[in-house]
Amino acid sequence: MALEKWAAIASIGLFTMFVGEMISIYHFMTDVSANLEFGVAFDPTPKILQFISIGVAPASILAGLSFILSKRYGSKQIGSMILCAGIILLIGMAYCYTLLSKLVVSYVTDSVVITPPLFMGISIPIMIVGIILMKTNKQRPKKEYF
Repeated sequence: MALEKWAAIASIGLFTMFVGEMISIYHFMTDVSANLEFGVAFDPTPKILQFISIGVAPASILAGLSFILSKRYGSKQIGSMILCAGIILLIGMAYCYTLLSKLVVSYVTDSVVITPPLFMGISIPIMIVGIILMKTNKQRPKKEYF
């Protein structure tokens, strides 16, 4: 496989990892009894920023890299992988958004509230890039007679 295909595959994996991390931290913040057992103060803001820097930032860079490498000739396979990554991010962040009302009040910070809608908005351009790549046709080589 070419570099752009591997970058798109890695992008899907990193988007999926980010969604899984966010869902797990939001579920952790909904259960008060489990959090009291540990007796440790928990601040979700640094964890969310860590998940962003580990998961979604490299995933976005890899999706952009695979788009740039294959935009000239187009690829339905790479475009569908980027589209799938955007859909995964959108659905995962929509689920996290539904969990906001169930969170313990002490865990509700600005980053907890802003993160799901922010990345739902970011998933839309990712899906558009995937669709553009799927619809791009190969350019015909120019015939040079002289």
